[in-house]
Amino acid sequence: MTETAYRSFMDLALAEARRAAEAGEVPVGAVVVRDGVVVAGGRNRTLADHDPTAHAEIVALREAGRVLGSERLIDCDLWVTLEPCPMCAGAISFARIRRLYYAASDPKGGAVENGVRFFSSPSCHHVPEVYSGLAEREASEMLKSFFKERR
Repeated sequence: MTETAYRSFMDLALAEARRAAEAGEVPVGAVVVRDGVVVAGGRNRTLADHDPTAHAEIVALREAGRVLGSERLIDCDLWVTLEPCPMCAGAISFARIRRLYYAASDPKGGAVENGVRFFSSPSCHHVPEVYSGLAEREASEMLKSFFKERR
């Protein structure tokens, strides 16, 4: 996959994050891609849906499952603007996501390179390939700006 394609998918995830921020949600966005085609997108919707599980990754995985007609998203990749939390890492594993690409690390709530490091756990059923740091500065700035405005 070319650098342009990588950037394109992360740009779509960043656009989802911007829409989340515009709605007053923490700006995290995600897209699910299979065979170079976006099959689903999602953004944080915890406030709008009154649902603590409505993280961008979960929203995108649920939509991808509906679109593809399966709970197993084999041969799918997930692009997300923030390192997934333990709940989302678990869902990524159960969905059998092939590759996880994320922008910004999350030292407080992340579960991939930080915290519980879910994919390194012996109880993890499936481990995706993980690529981090793509558009990290842009995603981090969006999050910092969002929280700064609320203080």
